[in-house]
Amino acid sequence: MTLQPLNRSALQQRSRKEAADRMAAGHAHHALSTVRSDADHGETRTISVVVPAMNEERNIAWVLERIPPYVDEILLVDGHSTDATVGVARQVRPDVRVVSQRGCGKGAAMRTGFEEAVGDYVVVLDADGSMDPGEIDYYVSALDNGYDLVKGSRELPGSGSMDLTPLRRWGNHVLVATVNVTWGSEFTDLCYGYLAFRRDRLDDLALTGRGFEIEAEITINAIDAGLRIAEVPTVELSRHYGTSHLNAWRDGRRILGFLTRARLSPRSRPVTDRIPKRALTPTHGA
Repeated sequence: MTLQPLNRSALQQRSRKEAADRMAAGHAHHALSTVRSDADHGETRTISVVVPAMNEERNIAWVLERIPPYVDEILLVDGHSTDATVGVARQVRPDVRVVSQRGCGKGAAMRTGFEEAVGDYVVVLDADGSMDPGEIDYYVSALDNGYDLVKGSRELPGSGSMDLTPLRRWGNHVLVATVNVTWGSEFTDLCYGYLAFRRDRLDDLALTGRGFEIEAEITINAIDAGLRIAEVPTVELSRHYGTSHLNAWRDGRRILGFLTRARLSPRSRPVTDRIPKRALTPTHGA
């Protein structure tokens, strides 16, 4: 039975249906098959889904309810939320595993989740409803077909975005062109966090990013490590409720700064996390 979306306006419901139709049309021609069970594959592999979340109590249920049943582990990385995000998550999915984010920023949250995940495959999914959990099938299929890293692209046939502003689209195109010219790659999208990878490749990725630049860092470090990379079409939906934590100018500068450093300096860089005061639990006694 298909779960219905949370309470939304008629316009949003119609927009989501149109996006889903476009996604289905594009995926119908995709070369990769949809995910099958381990028994069908004749092999065993486990799947972890990492969901970074901070103050997403109105969005998290929609996301968790739609994660496919074959997923073995759902890992909610809580960014020290001050609302009921964790409580709602546990009510909707009693099996969810909740860990507290180490450090500040989306990059720190993703690194925390990657370090805690135990599955053979790790899939990253935003908590705001902009990424359709039903698309996890395509990321898993690509990994099953031998790829090490699978990136979602909003620019492939059958893909798209209901959330990209003209400024963000222009900035993404500039950054994609910069990466393709500098590293000799042929990516169609860069600044999008729907991705999956083989967990045994985590050390190769050598991640240090604290903010949204981690999405570019994953791609660049995968290139440098010689990993097999695939892009799959994805439809970016509109955030259900609230406002995005991304700032186009600030985070665009951070990504560009990372690309400059990655080109000019060695990959081995120290990691210094910035811990917010609300994440510190006072200790009593010595």
